[in-house]
Amino acid sequence: MNIVKVNAIGDNCPIPVVKAKKAIESLTGAAIVEINVDNEIAVQNVTKMVNQKNLESTCEKLGEKNYLIKVKCGEVVESQAEKEVVTTVEKEEKIVVVLSSDKMGEGDDELGKVLIKGFIYAITQLDKLPKSVLLYNGGVKLSTEGSDSIEDLKELEEKGVEILSCGTCLNFYNLQDKLKVGKVTNMYSIVEEMSGATNIIRP
Repeated sequence: MNIVKVNAIGDNCPIPVVKAKKAIESLTGAAIVEINVDNEIAVQNVTKMVNQKNLESTCEKLGEKNYLIKVKCGEVVESQAEKEVVTTVEKEEKIVVVLSSDKMGEGDDELGKVLIKGFIYAITQLDKLPKSVLLYNGGVKLSTEGSDSIEDLKELEEKGVEILSCGTCLNFYNLQDKLKVGKVTNMYSIVEEMSGATNIIRP
């Protein structure tokens, strides 16, 4: 079986995911794609992308900052039925909420925190819930330990709303071990969510 190597050492999010995705999608036959990354967030992001494609993968830690992800790929034949399903989904309304700060608006920070808490609660009361809530930069503080909005975000998650926090942002604020609701995501997935939205809500 052919082996395709992808070097993503030193690459920031979302480059490892993009490189791995391009390598997998460029295949014309069965192969093993080997992706080298240098941090656990990249491992999680690449693995998530691979799982979404229903491919088998393994990960081996080769050193302190060297991880090898092996993805077993075969030829994927897309049926006409699958194409029709995708076309139908794309026509449906898809609301995405984007939170880039733990405060709402400009001015007083304390007021901003009160407003963002009220904003998130208001989302739980909507008749038409969003497909996902994307949190990046200071917005990840809303899904981590100490946030006043954890319970409201958990309620949204229980109702089927995806709560997605940027992994690079969690690392930057040293919050990677304090996530209390939702999943870690990457910038490529954030862009995918936003580009596929029919309506983006920003406070």
